[in-house]
Amino acid sequence: MTTTADSDVRPDPAETSADRSLAEFGYRQELHRSLGRYASFAAGFSFISVLTTVFQFFAFGYAFGGPAFFWAWPAVLIGQMLVAACFAELAARYPISGAIYQWSSRLSNLTFGWFAGWIMVIGQIVVVAAAALALQVVMPAIWSGFQLVGSDPAPTSASGAANAAILGVFLLALTTLVNVLDNRVMSLINRVGVTAEIIGAVLIIVLLLTHSERAPGITFHTGTALESGLTGALLVGSFTAAYVMIGFDSAGEMSEETRNPRRTAPRTILTALAAAGLLGGLIILAGLLAAPSLTDGRLGTEGLSYVLTSSLGDGMGRALLVDVVVAIAVATLAIQTAACRMLFSMARDGQLPFSAGLARVNPRTGMPSGPAVVVGVLAAALLLLNFASPDAFLAIGTTCIVMLYLAYAMVTGPLLVQRLKGTFGVAEGTDESGKPLFSLGRWGIPVNVLALVYGLFMTVNLAWPRAAVYDPAGGHWYFQWFTVLFLLVTVVFGVLYRLMRVRRVRSGAESAPVAANTAQLPPE
Repeated sequence: MTTTADSDVRPDPAETSADRSLAEFGYRQELHRSLGRYASFAAGFSFISVLTTVFQFFAFGYAFGGPAFFWAWPAVLIGQMLVAACFAELAARYPISGAIYQWSSRLSNLTFGWFAGWIMVIGQIVVVAAAALALQVVMPAIWSGFQLVGSDPAPTSASGAANAAILGVFLLALTTLVNVLDNRVMSLINRVGVTAEIIGAVLIIVLLLTHSERAPGITFHTGTALESGLTGALLVGSFTAAYVMIGFDSAGEMSEETRNPRRTAPRTILTALAAAGLLGGLIILAGLLAAPSLTDGRLGTEGLSYVLTSSLGDGMGRALLVDVVVAIAVATLAIQTAACRMLFSMARDGQLPFSAGLARVNPRTGMPSGPAVVVGVLAAALLLLNFASPDAFLAIGTTCIVMLYLAYAMVTGPLLVQRLKGTFGVAEGTDESGKPLFSLGRWGIPVNVLALVYGLFMTVNLAWPRAAVYDPAGGHWYFQWFTVLFLLVTVVFGVLYRLMRVRRVRSGAESAPVAANTAQLPPE
């Protein structure tokens, strides 16, 4: 495939079997292939980032579901493991950046795959913004001086929402800089951050369990005000788990920078999700058991930050919260990196506006700088919604989850069609070590069916415009329907761009992408 990068770009390091594998798809090795197995694991784990997301959404889950919201966690974990198993198969066969876009395109057609990639990358940009907002949950709890606006640090208050946006913009400036520097710098920060996060998560679990105030049986109590009872409580409480357990596909996104990707990526996709699922579930359980009170209202507003500082004391609690800040920063970096690789992959195929700039790789750093700046600026712009209303915090968070779940379904759906047609069976190839590629074998169809049904169900559940969730104060219908409206606007803009592009190609103002031929993608 021809690319927009300069002709003097060279692979780094020298050509390997993985580089030749990339050539099979019509691409030239431009991103530096320097990530090992732990770095690949770190890419997926840091996107999930249990400390970031559990601390960010624990209060929400508890407020609506009470202690029983814990049981939504294993249910979501099982569902996401089914999706991850399907993705692991695809990562072994198609070790290419822009995984969701590439996989969906090759399983269906280029237009369908483009929409999967378009929805995914917009969702990832929203996730970057939502992750950056998580600083507000912990930094004012460490030191009141971090509350730069007003005096109320609660993310749902006007001053808390505004302060969250300011802290988030500072963080996005730092992560954008790192994403421009060098992938080895990015990988080092990721590995160190993930190691610190795992150690911190284990310490939090152990310390909270040693300060338990009650037995695990408390998780069978709802304590919810939802009129729909236990079912409604669990459906809304599942938002916490759904928001946490996304992004495990990042190991696939980084395939072009990973050594031995056909062998490494499938395994790190599964291990990153499994490790995050185990640690996150234990943190939630330990937090419920160690909370000083389940009825004083603080657990539903301050969440786990309140539990740490109250149960472990200010000194130890704040020290652990510093580790959470590190996890939030690394998570924001990893999510931004994944979005950059998606933009790069689609631009390399000539599928986006300004593709030439977005597909250009710096030969020295091995990084596509253009996508990093675009993602950082757009995510920062989204943070401005927090100045409009505190409810924007939840609207932003839920919107990104829905978009990623929908994009995942746009992969598992075509994959199931190919399985039923008999065109996606057990792969005959081998990985870089000579062993058979990862495959679900005879379990492929049942696992795929369950993964698709689960994904579609959760997409509807998350997007459902519940007034009690999205507009509790009333009078803001646009927040109640924010997720649905945002998704519709995303699709409409995508349709308009595709129609304009087809018209330009037919009129001769723009040439058809070479990618459809040399990369063996299905036609549009």
